[in-house]
Amino acid sequence: MYGKTTEFTVGIFMVVGIAVLIYLSISLGGVTIFGSSRYSTTAHFESITGLKKGASVEIAGVNIGKVGGISLEDDLAVVDLQIDNEIQLTDDSIASIRTKGMIGEKFIKITPGGSDDYLAEGDELMETESAISLEELISKYIFEK
Repeated sequence: MYGKTTEFTVGIFMVVGIAVLIYLSISLGGVTIFGSSRYSTTAHFESITGLKKGASVEIAGVNIGKVGGISLEDDLAVVDLQIDNEIQLTDDSIASIRTKGMIGEKFIKITPGGSDDYLAEGDELMETESAISLEELISKYIFEK
């Protein structure tokens, strides 16, 4: 009923369609196949209330990376920051936990410093500002009067 040319055309169409679906799945999912285009730094915080793995890392409102992981070490939260390779952070940069909007998601805001020395893979940001907890502020105001 159908010729070999039609079957061949449909086969090519199916292979191209599956390849496009795989490409879109990988690119939209943010998966890296051939190695990472980011380097890792860490920052220690007293409190990271509401911060989650995968949260964005920003400088001046521009996304430059993401939170790779969160762990606990000596009663401090250790946050692994995955920073894009094109971005070089100075060793005196400040990492702050901020909120998008009034009750939005948490993210890390980096305030660049003025040093001439840059962070390398595995280095640590020394200056940090922890998250502000709205509940703590309210209870402090209520119970201290």
